[in-house]
Amino acid sequence: MQLQRILLLSVSAGEGHMRAAAAIKEEIFRRNPDATIEILDTFRYASPLIEKVVLGTYMEIIKMSPVIYGYLYRQAEKEKPFSGFAKKEFNRIMSLLAAPKLESLMNQMQPQAIVCTHPFPLGILIHLRQQGKCPMPILGAITDFTVHPFWLFEEVDCYLVAAESLVKSFQEYGIAKEKIKATGIPIDPNFALPKERASLRNRWRLKPQHQAVLVMGGGLGMGPLEEVVKDLASSGLPCQIVVVCGRNEELRQKLLKVTPHLSGNVQVLGYVTEIQDLMAACDFMVGKAGGLTSSEAMASGLPMFITDPIPGQEERNVAFLEAAGAAKLVRNPEDLVYQVKKYLTDPVAQQVMKENARKIGRPRSAESVVNVIEELINHRLARIKGFA
Repeated sequence: MQLQRILLLSVSAGEGHMRAAAAIKEEIFRRNPDATIEILDTFRYASPLIEKVVLGTYMEIIKMSPVIYGYLYRQAEKEKPFSGFAKKEFNRIMSLLAAPKLESLMNQMQPQAIVCTHPFPLGILIHLRQQGKCPMPILGAITDFTVHPFWLFEEVDCYLVAAESLVKSFQEYGIAKEKIKATGIPIDPNFALPKERASLRNRWRLKPQHQAVLVMGGGLGMGPLEEVVKDLASSGLPCQIVVVCGRNEELRQKLLKVTPHLSGNVQVLGYVTEIQDLMAACDFMVGKAGGLTSSEAMASGLPMFITDPIPGQEERNVAFLEAAGAAKLVRNPEDLVYQVKKYLTDPVAQQVMKENARKIGRPRSAESVVNVIEELINHRLARIKGFA
C-alpha cells in the first residue's frame, strides 16, 4: 500500500519537533510525490489559547529559569507512566480545548496513519481513541535520546526511538517490545546523500589548512553563543569558526559587530537551510544538545562539545552522547578552550570521536520511520481484510 494521506502532528516548542515532522514528510514525498501530507502545528491550529498559555509559559520557563524547568521535568519523570495525575489532568485539559477541531480535520482527511513528533498531540489522539474516534495507526516519534512518561500511552501503536539501546528503557516502562522500533530520530533525508567535502569547504570559504568548528544554538540560536565565539576566537587555537545564529537576528547583528575585532577567523550566519552541507564541511561542533541537532551532527560524523544543556531532556541527551564517546560536556569557558585544544592536538582522539559519532548516526532515519509507517498500515489492512 502506497502512502497517500498521512497526518503529522507536532508543536513548535523550539524547532526540532517540527523539523522531525518535515523530515518524515520529505521522505514520503520522495516515494510518492502525489501524496497528501499535512503537518500541523497542533496548538496553533486547534487552539490559539493553548499556544499562548502553554507554549508561552514553557518557553519563558526555559529562558528565564532553566533550573525550575529541570525540576518540573524530573518530577514528571517520577510519576507512573500511564496514570500519573499531572499527565492525566494536563491531557484532559488539552483534549477539552483541542480535540474537537482536530477530530473534524481527521474526519475530513481520513489519514492512513497519524505520526506525532511531540507528546502533547499524542495525548489528544489517545483521548479521541478512547472515545472510539481514532481507529487509524498512531505513532510517536521520540525526538530525544531518552524516554519520558509524558510520551507513554498504552494505546499508541508504535514508538519510533533514537537508538537500539533505548528499547529496553521503554520496555521497563511497560511498553511491549514489538511496539518499539529503533529508527533513529527522523532527520532530513538529504543527510544520507554523498557530500563532496572539498567543494563544500570552498563554498563556505573555509581554509584547507585549519579545522573548522561549527558553533550552533539550535534553530532559535539559544545558549551562550556570543561567549563561546569570543572565547574560541581569542584563544589562539588553530581553527576557524562558523557560527549559526538561527532565527536569532539580534544575536547575529551583535556578533557581526564583534567579530571584526577578534583575532580568529569567524563567519557569522543566520538561519541555514542546508545545514547538512555545512556540517559536512566542518570538523567538529560546539553547541546545544537538542535531539534533532545532535542527531544531525552524529549523522555527519561530527563530534560535539556541548555547552549549557537545558536541565531535563538535553541533560539526558548529553549522557547518551557522552556514553557513546561522541561528545563531551564542557562546564565553563576555560574548560571549553581546554577541551578543544586537547582535541585539536590529538589526531587519535579526533578519529575515535568521529567514528563513535558515525556509529550512532542514522542518516537514513526518515527512511526507517516511513518503512515502519508502511508496515503498520499494511498490517492493519491485512487484519481488516481477514475479518471481512
